[in-house]
Amino acid sequence: MPRSLYHSGMIEIFLKTVPFFALIGLGYWAGYTRFFTEEATAYLTKFVFYFALSAMLFRFAANLSFDDIWDPNLVAGYLVGTLAVYLVATLVAYLRKLDVATTAVEAQCAAIGNVGFLGVPMLTLLMGEAAIGPIMMALAVDLIVFSSLIVILITGSRDGRVSLGILRTVGLGLVKNPMIVSIVAGLIWSVYDLPIPVPANEFLAILGAAATPGALFAIGASLASKSAERLQIAGWLSFCKLGLHPLFVAIGVLYLFPADPYFAAVIIAAAALPVAGNVYILAQHYGVAPHRVSAAILVSTAISILTVSGIISIVAPA
Repeated sequence: MPRSLYHSGMIEIFLKTVPFFALIGLGYWAGYTRFFTEEATAYLTKFVFYFALSAMLFRFAANLSFDDIWDPNLVAGYLVGTLAVYLVATLVAYLRKLDVATTAVEAQCAAIGNVGFLGVPMLTLLMGEAAIGPIMMALAVDLIVFSSLIVILITGSRDGRVSLGILRTVGLGLVKNPMIVSIVAGLIWSVYDLPIPVPANEFLAILGAAATPGALFAIGASLASKSAERLQIAGWLSFCKLGLHPLFVAIGVLYLFPADPYFAAVIIAAAALPVAGNVYILAQHYGVAPHRVSAAILVSTAISILTVSGIISIVAPA
């Protein structure tokens, strides 16, 4: 691709991402000025998480087949790429002599992006509705594999062993996660070819439409309460998440486990998203380096305004 066309493509994609990040900016302003209190942000996040985003995911999944989500090469490539950056962050933390719990939190920052709140609405609109299958696959891998792993590592390091109680906690967490439940329920609906009544479909469409503005506004409002401390560490974790993660996933889905070019582009774009907000929730819940995580979320989200559009312009099929 000629250099001028490349830059034209990048600018065009950047302009398409501007409204999404503008919504995040609006939410940040509302949170920063206290027009939206932290309590209001928490309730908005609950609405999006339990209702709007769940409706969107269920409706998408109900119109997909299992094969649209399950691509062995795509799963393997994404899993290997994500595990690679997870191990890099773990090694660097180990060399800095951090404890197991803090190491697990830093590795989670390096590997887990904001696929649910940012990736689902933004990448689906930017790359087409066919992108929803790979996006939901990435979301499922993040939630089932890596969100379980951090709980096991933190709790196991404190207890000195991995007990059945820890595994029960992890299992209940997955069963109670509305994103996992809505995806599974939608796929079951699709497998049995069950019709969605017109009023129910319109209800899901209206409720699901609130997910995009609600999620983006909630991201911004929550960022206003994040601190910018430990910028050196936040910079390193942001480099891992925005640079190394999409690079390793690209190697995974393009060379190690070659996948369909379009689906590969979607999954690489998903890997380029900034640090997920749920990492902060876990860090705060377990009392492990929450300020470090909040800084990584803030810095990576700010930088991703440029990097996400750049990576999409590189990987998107012509």
